[in-house]
Amino acid sequence: MPSTDLLVSNVVVHPLVLLSVVDHFNRMGKIGNQKRVVGVLLGAWRSKGVLDVSNSFAVPFDEDDNDKSVWFLDHDYLENMYGMFKKVNAREKIVGWYHTGPKLHRNDVAINELIRRYCASSVLVIIDAKPQHLKIPTEAYIAVEEVHDDGTPTSKTFEHVPSEIGAEEAEEVGVEHLLRDIKDTTIGTLSQRITNQLQGLKGFNSQIQNIHNYLDEVTSGKLPVNHQIIYNLQDIFNLLPDVGMPEFIRSLSIKTNDQMLAIYLAAMIRSVIALHNLINNKITNRDAEKKEGKKDEKKEKKDEAKVDDKEKEKLK
Repeated sequence: MPSTDLLVSNVVVHPLVLLSVVDHFNRMGKIGNQKRVVGVLLGAWRSKGVLDVSNSFAVPFDEDDNDKSVWFLDHDYLENMYGMFKKVNAREKIVGWYHTGPKLHRNDVAINELIRRYCASSVLVIIDAKPQHLKIPTEAYIAVEEVHDDGTPTSKTFEHVPSEIGAEEAEEVGVEHLLRDIKDTTIGTLSQRITNQLQGLKGFNSQIQNIHNYLDEVTSGKLPVNHQIIYNLQDIFNLLPDVGMPEFIRSLSIKTNDQMLAIYLAAMIRSVIALHNLINNKITNRDAEKKEGKKDEKKEKKDEAKVDDKEKEKLK
């Protein structure tokens, strides 16, 4: 069984790291057919057991798709880049490495041993650059010694470590501006609101499903009771509104009726405007036809006058 003496209890990944990794993945995807990219994580210890990953840089990496034991990581480039980063911010140390997975690979243990030359307690963070589901795109692991019960020599394996996305106030402002800039202008505001609500409901549903699965495993005895989690769930349930109260039903009906009235009035106004525009269009077309008819009549009269003048001249 693996040793559980872990130095890291939680890994906090900053948005700058996610942006750098996605940019690295997209750039390499345009020039080659690499399925994953590798880089180094920089950061510092925030408190006991909490690792703060605040920066990163890409490292040239290649591997054989058929034989995963054949791989190359440019550690000379790694040392040169780290030396330049150290001149900018000496507090940021090498704390581990990342790859875009999206899952663990067989050669990850060997690559981790190389990174441990620069950081003894190296952390591996798998960052999914193309997530298929609405969830946190990071998975953190730390290497531990696995002791076998049959007496065979120990081997290295990875143990999962909790991870989260954290940011300082300045980073939060930057991320908000970035999201505002990359908003798709071809999609209307209503479509964006509906899309955001749909994504929020999907995330909410997944969280409720996780709570349901956890309570099922606790009641079946597969997991021990964690009183802190139960207290938090009780607080959540206490904050839920009582949908059976007459006051709640009345307020919900009033709000729904107000919204439906606004929608009805908007539809009526839109219909009246459409009819008004249709009438104006018909009047404009009728006036244009009258003007064209008058022009044709004048032209015909002129032609008739010319013909009469020619006949008179012939008679003379």
